[in-house]
Amino acid sequence: MIADEPTAAGLDGPTVPGVRNFRDAGGLGTLPRGVLYRSGALDRLAPGGARALLDLGVRTVLDLRSTPETTARPDALGDSGIRYLHVPVFAEQRWPEEQAELYPLMAELAGRPAVAAVRALLAADRRAVLVHCASGKDRTGVVVALIQSLLGAAEPEILADFLRSNTALGLTVPAPGALGHATRPVAAVHLRRALLSVRSQHGALDEHLRAHGARTSELAALRSQFHAAVSP
Repeated sequence: MIADEPTAAGLDGPTVPGVRNFRDAGGLGTLPRGVLYRSGALDRLAPGGARALLDLGVRTVLDLRSTPETTARPDALGDSGIRYLHVPVFAEQRWPEEQAELYPLMAELAGRPAVAAVRALLAADRRAVLVHCASGKDRTGVVVALIQSLLGAAEPEILADFLRSNTALGLTVPAPGALGHATRPVAAVHLRRALLSVRSQHGALDEHLRAHGARTSELAALRSQFHAAVSP
């Protein structure tokens, strides 16, 4: 039985006008702060929002939303010069309704976007990377958790960071009669099952990422790059 819900960490750090659930995903394991950010969609990015992203060093945005979502609500990056990558977890806007079924499936489908994030982080000229989906909690939560885990973060701190989305989005309890994942708070038990599914299916996270196209040299290079960044 999977239990023992961790406590979500408080919210702090920078904000970006017009973007929900924005925060730094670093400070866990050997992943430093200021290189990987996470958020909800950028379709309502306010005037000055792109400038705020640039000031934080963001040079690449990785959009995990489905093609229908990006068509209906494209990111408002304009002529900011920020590189846009669309690597969806689900190609179409169809996924399981039950979170117990959704999360293990997302864990498998998140392999390709996670590899894209690894490669974006390795591109020295691109500086920080922002990963987002619609609300920045489910798909983004799984992809970011894979990167944090790859860089040695402990599961309790990964789960605590994951749960911060509930505070950011005001999702303390499910809304009565609400439909769809956007209105449901995230739960540690589901992310735990997702990470367990990766280990059950592939044996190790590295094998999972290699199955989705990562090269052993890329995974080693990312670990080396950020180990050096935090070493005294």
